[in-house]
Amino acid sequence: MEEGPVRSQVEDGQALLTIDRPAARNALSPEVVQALRAALARAESDPAVRVVVLTGAGDRAFSAGGDLGSMPEGGYLAGHALRREYGALLEALAGSPLPTVARVNGHALGGGLGLVLACDLAVAVDSAELGTPEIDVGLFPMMVLALLQRHVGRKRALELLLTGDRLKADEALRWGLLNRVVSRAELDATTRALAARVAGKSRAILALGKSSFRTAEGLALPQAMDFLAGQLTLNLGTEDAAEGISAFLERRPPSWKDR
Repeated sequence: MEEGPVRSQVEDGQALLTIDRPAARNALSPEVVQALRAALARAESDPAVRVVVLTGAGDRAFSAGGDLGSMPEGGYLAGHALRREYGALLEALAGSPLPTVARVNGHALGGGLGLVLACDLAVAVDSAELGTPEIDVGLFPMMVLALLQRHVGRKRALELLLTGDRLKADEALRWGLLNRVVSRAELDATTRALAARVAGKSRAILALGKSSFRTAEGLALPQAMDFLAGQLTLNLGTEDAAEGISAFLERRPPSWKDR
């Protein structure tokens, strides 16, 4: 168990990363952002970890977003560099070779919504609200919008960004921002079960598949098909593909080598 602004615990192949600032509604201070990047890097380097689960401490907020009361030292340019660190965290989560699951234990607002969107999957408690309220304090959620516009259509993305309105969890599910919405009593079991399903797959093939998915998103359909044909050829050359096919034909569970 790692202590500090982010707690990290590994159990049954799942690395649970917890933003531990419940009194501040798990706001994203520079220390939290840096600690999350470090914890994610440790999980990726640990062969025992097969999936990362990201959550917040307590039951009020997953993360209320940027810490407006935390002013960086070093002047204007230093502040810009720290804000770019948040963008790098979103990129690291989205581009991680490990599957990532957001356990949305409460409100996910602003930068907190960005974390949810950067994760591959998301399970939320039914009392959670999601949104980008920055416009109400004269700010615009610049880096979050890059992910939001990849999740929903232009009109819906701009509605959230321009109004600052919050979505109830059920509506966020309909918009495609979440995978599951459950009661608080079901949150842990549902999140663990979904993470366990992903953790049972080949780590190598999951990494290849995630990377392929992200690249294909930015390609026109003909180019995407050409690219993905090449990725399938790589996939078929792996030890785990051979093992998976053999296991299927022999009607037994596969024994992944993660290569």
